[in-house]
Amino acid sequence: MSGIRTAALAGLAAVSLALTACGGAAPAAETSDPASTGSAGVDAATATSAADFGGMEGLIAAAQAEGQLNVIALPHDWANYGAVIEGFKAKYGIEVNEQSPDASSKEEIAAADANKGTDKAPDVFDLGTNVALESTDYFAPYQVERFADIPEDQKDPEGLWVSDYTGVMVVGYNKTKYGEITSLDQLTDPQFAGSVALNGKPAEAGAAFNGFLLGALANGGSFDDLQPGLDFFAELNDAGSLNLTDVTPGTIESGEHGVVFDWSYNMVPVADRLAEQGVEWATFLPEGIALGSYYKQAVNNDAPHPAAARLWQEYLFSAEAQNLWAEGGAVPVLNQVFADEFSDEAKAAAPAVEELLAPTAEQAEAATAFLQANWDATIS
Repeated sequence: MSGIRTAALAGLAAVSLALTACGGAAPAAETSDPASTGSAGVDAATATSAADFGGMEGLIAAAQAEGQLNVIALPHDWANYGAVIEGFKAKYGIEVNEQSPDASSKEEIAAADANKGTDKAPDVFDLGTNVALESTDYFAPYQVERFADIPEDQKDPEGLWVSDYTGVMVVGYNKTKYGEITSLDQLTDPQFAGSVALNGKPAEAGAAFNGFLLGALANGGSFDDLQPGLDFFAELNDAGSLNLTDVTPGTIESGEHGVVFDWSYNMVPVADRLAEQGVEWATFLPEGIALGSYYKQAVNNDAPHPAAARLWQEYLFSAEAQNLWAEGGAVPVLNQVFADEFSDEAKAAAPAVEELLAPTAEQAEAATAFLQANWDATIS
């Protein structure tokens, strides 16, 4: 098993879900005149850094001239994305067109194919590692101003993709209904019939991919030996525990999904909403395994708003947005760089871990191939 060491926010408490996702919008910035910034005549679709626009003022002016940004697969409750989107809109006055917020990583790429060459195509992607690594032909190289501060193992050298935030993969469950769960072995009990789920299909969605990996590691497997994970989920399926329908906040609140493998930051709003109904939603880490995998940000090389797409990337790696990730219970990739600037809410909410385990790029690609070849054939 190989691990990528990721330092936690200084002084934070241990991983906890008794947290609240919150964030605020940023103040609006003054609009720049493209003619005065040196951005006139720039081909935004080929720009690889803000310097190609004459600097950030030129990039802002070009993006504001476009006036819109198309995003996809960004649920507002996911790592505080609602606050991130509102912050970008407020700061730059650019309209954000939100498409298919509950789409999977694979569906993001499918949307790029379906809308290629139109103004409906996504400008940017937020993808799980496994899908990002097999989709680089869709990406335009771009290096944000903070590119040098991002760890080498969390970015493509040319800027085709860059890691942004992660959580810790946990098992969330309805404690009021089931009592305390401390082991995955419990999930074959008849009381869990039809209630256990991954957040998507493992070969297509980043959360489900990492949920599968957690099942593999907790059952004696490794990033190079995933058969124990497949055997575990097959056992759940045979016992009648596994539910293959899509997980949404509604299915959890209705009780359809009572046990969910998902990111720690996704459990924060779930716990808050269920608490209002008198239901305790708890979490546990099987075998104490802290599994994390950074989501990748990328610019669509067919982006209909290429300047706005690049400004969005700059915003995501600013202190403001990185703070919002942390306030939403995620670990931002620049947490060490901006830790002193983070709010008290961020310092309380972001999980603190000494080491996150994650597959290497090669292991993630091999795991995707394994799942593509075996998941549907085994789990049906």
